[in-house]
Amino acid sequence: MRLAVFAYHDIGYECLKLLIDWKEETVALVTHEDDPEEKTWFRSVAELGRRHGLAVYSPSNPNAPAFVDLVRRLEPDLILSFYYRLLLSKDLLAIPRLGGINLHGSLLPRYRGRAPVNWALVNGETETGVTLHYMVEKADAGDIIARRAVPIEIEDTAPTLFHKLTAAAAELFKATYPLIKAGAAPRMPQDSRLATTFGRRRPEDGKISWERPALAIYNLIRAVTHPYPGAFTFYRGRKLYLWVSTLSHQVTTAGGVRPGTIAAVERGRGIVVSAGDGSLVVTRMQFEGEGEMPADELIGRYGIEVGTILGD
Repeated sequence: MRLAVFAYHDIGYECLKLLIDWKEETVALVTHEDDPEEKTWFRSVAELGRRHGLAVYSPSNPNAPAFVDLVRRLEPDLILSFYYRLLLSKDLLAIPRLGGINLHGSLLPRYRGRAPVNWALVNGETETGVTLHYMVEKADAGDIIARRAVPIEIEDTAPTLFHKLTAAAAELFKATYPLIKAGAAPRMPQDSRLATTFGRRRPEDGKISWERPALAIYNLIRAVTHPYPGAFTFYRGRKLYLWVSTLSHQVTTAGGVRPGTIAAVERGRGIVVSAGDGSLVVTRMQFEGEGEMPADELIGRYGIEVGTILGD
């Protein structure tokens, strides 16, 4: 079977590797040029493809007529998409006799759209997963082939959860591909009433609102920690990144303590900061443009005292 594979990121790498191991005929590997402003902490699909002699393309617009014509001339039987970031047009999807199939990083129909891993953590979910589905013009809305659930532990961060999803994606694809190849994959329509859709996250979305509950702030920090842009607050106008935190059993808002107040220093552990409901212990911090360090060391170095209020 002739395949046109659209892939990026670690999930794209692992699924393409399976196709290579199975000696499937990939007539085109379509991926993205790395964004110089984005930290590329994941493996390169393009490098993997070139090592194995695949024809690699990275069009800025895969739906441009010239590129659609190129794919048409290659006559793929199936389009596969693994964490490719652009929506494919109906003209592209109409080319292969078996259509197009995408692997998405959530349990559809929930968390359609961009950054599902980060959004699931921001929203405090306890479960997510991966879904194989047929592609239609609307993002992540096609009939479901199969899903695999992944639990979210309270200690999970964006990179640890993404690692779990990468493994789950490879397992799901390996188990399901024989049905796909035979043209016998099931089709389960999505219930649009259960759908949730989220857009891409921007660096400015990492700003902390200390009036929110401690758990919500903790979830934000772990959702956008390294290698993502980070959650941040301010100290005397300087941007201060909070990279790691834990939930505190202390409730520092009782008695009128203002949210964002540094309530205590726990040497060797971090600083206790009050929130709108409860408090959290921040363990790793960094002023913009300077080095990251333990939170208790940072406030000591800069003379930041207990009782200081963080925020705008």
